[in-house]
Amino acid sequence: MFSRITGIGSYLPGPPVSNDDLASRGIDTSDEWIVSRTGIKSRHLVANGENASDLALEASKRALLAAGLDATDLDLIIVATSTPDFIFPSTACLLQGKLGNRGATAFDVQAVCSGFVYGLTIAEKFIRSGSHRRALVVGAEVFSRILDWSDRGTCVLFGDGAGAVVLEASDKPGILATALHADGAHHGILSVPGSVCGGKVTGDPFLRMDGQAVFKFAVRVLAEVADECCQAAGIASSDIDWLIPHQANVRILEATAKRVKMPMDKVVVTVDRHGNTSAASVPLALDEAVRDGRIKAGQKIMLEGVGGGFTWGAVLLEL
Repeated sequence: MFSRITGIGSYLPGPPVSNDDLASRGIDTSDEWIVSRTGIKSRHLVANGENASDLALEASKRALLAAGLDATDLDLIIVATSTPDFIFPSTACLLQGKLGNRGATAFDVQAVCSGFVYGLTIAEKFIRSGSHRRALVVGAEVFSRILDWSDRGTCVLFGDGAGAVVLEASDKPGILATALHADGAHHGILSVPGSVCGGKVTGDPFLRMDGQAVFKFAVRVLAEVADECCQAAGIASSDIDWLIPHQANVRILEATAKRVKMPMDKVVVTVDRHGNTSAASVPLALDEAVRDGRIKAGQKIMLEGVGGGFTWGAVLLEL
């Protein structure tokens, strides 16, 4: 038994927020400063009262519509998020309730920016085992809620959004190879080192990052895991039609493409308009490239993620 993506959807909240908009809010930055370092020109931010499950719901509806399915057809729902609505219940259960599905397996995956790749890989294993036939895999984030808006080194990088895919059992291979890894020894270079205890925040509740260390680590492991997936599928990197890495910043995308010998015109780039949307970035980029006609049926696509933990992984697939 194999699995194939049969529907894709995405959702971005509110109007775009430009770099100039951020500067006008009192952040010590400028459009030139942000673009020259990251390539980011705008991002989307949630409104008050809007949560990860709300973004996930909109993206999921669009993915289900594209697949020609109803939510009641699903038997597995996985939401990748580091910014859940609550400590519990899971965002996946909240999404399940909003969709009107009852009885499907539902749980969250917390692998930060690798979350969608982790979730898609897990769903593929469920389907390959024969225990499940139709899965909804979502990446949904509201990172604007965990940013220190006085720290221009981090707050300008991130945005909110959601992307979703429907994965179904098939006699024809769609997911060709997967690889997942983690190394907790590097947890300190990207984290939100806080928690809730006794009704109060302990530690630091904001995202903190060593940008240079993250860059070096990310470029190395993204290249390695892409090669691992190619070897597992028995193809050369030159056989990949499209590379969709986690959209962290343009410099990481360019360095990764160079390492895997992919021209930038074969790399899907959305970070300039979306910012870093963590677990949502890969499905957002995938949805855009499919809908605008760049990605066509039968092409080979490499999805990659790397995030705090540190976690990283890749999925090689055909649509």
